[in-house]
This record gives sequence, C-alpha cells and structure tokens, in this order.
Amino acid sequence: MSELVTGDAVVLGLRPARLPSRALALAIDLVVVWIVFILVSIGLTIATVTLDEAASAAIAVATFLLVLVGGPIAVETLSHGRSLGKLACGLRVVRDDGGPIRFRHALVRGAMGVVEILMTLGVFACIASLVSARGRRLGDVFAGTLVVRERVSAGRGISMPPPPPWLVGRFAGLDLSAVPDELWLAIRQYLTRMQQLDAEVGLSMAERLAAELAVRTGVPVPPGVPAAAYLAGVVNERQARDARRVFAPAQAESLGQGSVGVGLAPVGVARPAGAVSSVAPGSTVAPAVPAAPVEPGVSEAEEPEVRKPGTGFAPPA
Repeated sequence: MSELVTGDAVVLGLRPARLPSRALALAIDLVVVWIVFILVSIGLTIATVTLDEAASAAIAVATFLLVLVGGPIAVETLSHGRSLGKLACGLRVVRDDGGPIRFRHALVRGAMGVVEILMTLGVFACIASLVSARGRRLGDVFAGTLVVRERVSAGRGISMPPPPPWLVGRFAGLDLSAVPDELWLAIRQYLTRMQQLDAEVGLSMAERLAAELAVRTGVPVPPGVPAAAYLAGVVNERQARDARRVFAPAQAESLGQGSVGVGLAPVGVARPAGAVSSVAPGSTVAPAVPAAPVEPGVSEAEEPEVRKPGTGFAPPA
C-alpha cells in the first residue's frame, strides 16, 4: 500500500479547499482565538495587578504564545485537523498522503502561521494559496499537509458501480479479516472515480489494488477476471456480509417473538381442578392425541392389534 498512497491518491479521493473557504474558516478561528486571548488577558491582568512591569510583560508574552500559537496547535492535533472554523466550513487538514495529521504537522503549521498570518495579517498566506495549485500556504508546504473539503454536495457524488452479475457471490469463501481499512478506502475511491481517470492510469491502479487485495486474502485473482471487476466483486461481498451481520440479529429476534410456546394444554381439553402438572418449566410436551373410537364388536383387548399405526404403504394382498 505504500506505493499507492501518493499525491494521485489525494487528488483521487479528496478535493483541495480553495482560498474563499479557507479565508472564511480562518476568520472564524481568529475571532474565537482573539476573544479567548482578550478574556484570558483581562483575567491575568486583574490577578497580577500587584506584580512589577517585567513580570507583567513576561506573563503577557506567555499568554500570547499559549493562546494565539499553542491554542490552534492543540486544537488541530486533538481534532485531527478540524478547528472550529474548518468544522463550520466543512474543511479538514490532512497529510499529503491523505492521512490524519499529527502534532509535528500542527506544530509546523502553527509556527509558520505566526509569520504568514499574524505578523503579515494573512497577506503571505493569501498569496501562497493563490499561487499554489492545491491552495496550500507556506505552513502546508513545510508541514507536508493539505486542507481539503469534507462535505461535497450530493448532486456531484458518484455511486459505486455494481459488479458484473456473473461475479456476484463468487467470492463468498474469501477471508477478508486481514484486509486493512486503508486498502478498503483506496479501493472504494478508485471504483467511484475510475471513469474520471485515464485508461492506462486506471488500469495500472486497478491491477496494483487487486494484487494487494489478493495478498491480503491469500487467494490469487481468478484468471480471466478484469482487475476492476474483481475489486467490485470483493467489495460487493463485503457489503453483503456487513448487511447480513446487521440484519440477521433483528430477524432472529422477530422470529423468536412471533413463535408459539409449546407445553400448553391442547385447546378443548380441560385440566382437572386441583391437578398438578409434573412437567418441568421450559420442557416440551408432545400434544395429546385423542383416542380413536372402538368399532362395534371389537373388544378393548383386541383394539391395540386392530389400530396399528399406518406406515403410508398398503400391505401386500
């Protein structure tokens, strides 16, 4: 999977955010951060009114660094790239390979943000975002990150193509437990956007994904099956298993509630008053069979021989 997680995978699965949405998210973040900074500064000023000027200046600098610099870094690290402004605008900071950012990425972005956002009022960040093909500012370039759009309009979404009918159910015996979520995500991204790719690029990516999936499942790709069709068939099998895992307990519960309990007295047969049942609770009892009437002229001793149970076959003449 290391060779598949490239810049092409980011373009394939994610939409880079442009300057207007990023500027709106940044404005929301700056308003929130400055409000917090002003409130904290007022509180510290009241609490340290008896200190000298040097101590007050040191506290002011520490407050600036902790709130305006450390605050955004901590928020992006803990939320995996979703600050309040980005969450409101449907944006997120990710690595170049599409994975979630870590502390070092947020630290580099925050340190560069002091220069290109706070000290220059965002001028450097706007110029860099306009020049970059993917709308990245200098902090994103040095940190190896990218701001992408998480929310895409439903009208522009593309559904996953179904597998060919002759492949449905063919992969029911595959063991899919060793397939990681990253590989499933890459396969889904390829299947939903394979029509937008160049023919050679799409074929090469499908073959690499199919080879990786075959290694994870331990079963080679069936001969004569195209790589894209193989991927669609395996994904369809996984979706079918997930559906059975979700709906099977509900169906079993509904059947259990609708079943009729056994061990009750047959309808129309009265139980003598004061009689105590010797059947243990929860045990099953075969329903009572009414006795057949005795034919005239036949004694009770001869009855068992006359009324032999039928076998379904006529006796020989």
